[in-house]
Amino acid sequence: MASNKSIESWLQENKITEVECLVPDMTGNARGKFIPAKKFLKEDSRLPEGILAQTVTGEYSDDFWELLDTVDGDMLLEPDPTTARLVPWANEVTGQIIHDCFTKDGKPHPFSSRNVLKRVLALYKKEGLTPVIAPEMEFYLVEKNPNPGLPLKPPIGRSGRPETARQSYSIDAANEFEPFVELMYNYCEAMELDIDTLIHESGAAQLEVNFIHGDPLDLADQVFTFKRTVREAALKNDIYATFMAKPMAEEPGSATHIHQSLLSSSTGDNVFATKDGEYSETFYHYMGGLQKYTPYVMSLFAPNVNSYRRFTREVSAPINLHWGYDNRTTGLRVPDAKPKNYRVENRFPGADVNPYLAIAATLACGYLGMKHKIQPSEAFEGNAYEEDVELPRTLEEALRGLQEDQDIIDILGEKFIQLYTSIKLVEFEEFNRVISSWEREHLLLNV
Repeated sequence: MASNKSIESWLQENKITEVECLVPDMTGNARGKFIPAKKFLKEDSRLPEGILAQTVTGEYSDDFWELLDTVDGDMLLEPDPTTARLVPWANEVTGQIIHDCFTKDGKPHPFSSRNVLKRVLALYKKEGLTPVIAPEMEFYLVEKNPNPGLPLKPPIGRSGRPETARQSYSIDAANEFEPFVELMYNYCEAMELDIDTLIHESGAAQLEVNFIHGDPLDLADQVFTFKRTVREAALKNDIYATFMAKPMAEEPGSATHIHQSLLSSSTGDNVFATKDGEYSETFYHYMGGLQKYTPYVMSLFAPNVNSYRRFTREVSAPINLHWGYDNRTTGLRVPDAKPKNYRVENRFPGADVNPYLAIAATLACGYLGMKHKIQPSEAFEGNAYEEDVELPRTLEEALRGLQEDQDIIDILGEKFIQLYTSIKLVEFEEFNRVISSWEREHLLLNV
């Protein structure tokens, strides 16, 4: 009741006329409906269960009907008042609220990605630990591309010319898109998103925004909201923003790097550090878990057929399971930091992840490492790109791994794993039916 009162006062204080009732789908995009503000608190919100079981192309998995014994009935929605935000690009005064999904008997819906993250966080709570994360979001600005048969191009900036050269951390290159950047920051401020720095990444018109570290569920909500916000700001500037992992063949891919550390819930101390300022056994076990279990959850870090184009040598993306101190060629990097800030940077997830699932997966790996006291390899000191490729190279290969470890299945939920796998296999088979221009060029008359 108290939650409803806080939402009611928020609606009244901001004179909101309409509410976006949002649910993250399996891809991490927003599904839901618009409800007049006057009716929002008076009616139970419901949505069909089927929206959680659709592919990125809008198809359904055949397994969906069997997994829940469902006829695509309604699921119950509960608004989370901590996620209430204004929608700055709307024509009317509009609010958005992310909702949790429940079955008709009041249990957390097993297909909800937000609920999957909550399952993992509950395990940490039982251990007296508080995870802290900070995502780094990379994305590209591109010219509008109404014809998907044509390659993407960088947009024209204020100089009147598209970017062509590598310009990592260039201030002037970032200023090329000042109208977009200014609008993006204004939108983010209106939505109370905790974004920190913005840099120009190495790709043409590739930008990166860092978030201030905080609670994993809150940051997942913010990343979910941020991706919508960036796309809207880009459209207002007559361009596209894309979070594809590898949108252009000759440019680097885009990632969602996840910095993570653990605090004692009772003392607030970073448990990755000893009293003497060394890295703790807990830290090494956490790292060992990331190394061992990452292959099993790679389809959550690389959830689309395009994701695997990113994992190539020398383009700022990992290709194996090495970890190292301040080594950006490894998939697991330990940044230089004072003991109170000791953390791990997971560089495997692409920009195209569902943030709830990627954060849940990386925390699950670390949790299992601590529970089983897994020792990592020695820190890698060389160029990891000179080592063998150890990661799956296709979505199909990665999905096989997701079903191979019972610990991961138990943590994330067996029904969720079954549904996620079946959805992504549908996507893979759809993609596999498309004949590419490369095949026509090199195989048509030569084989």
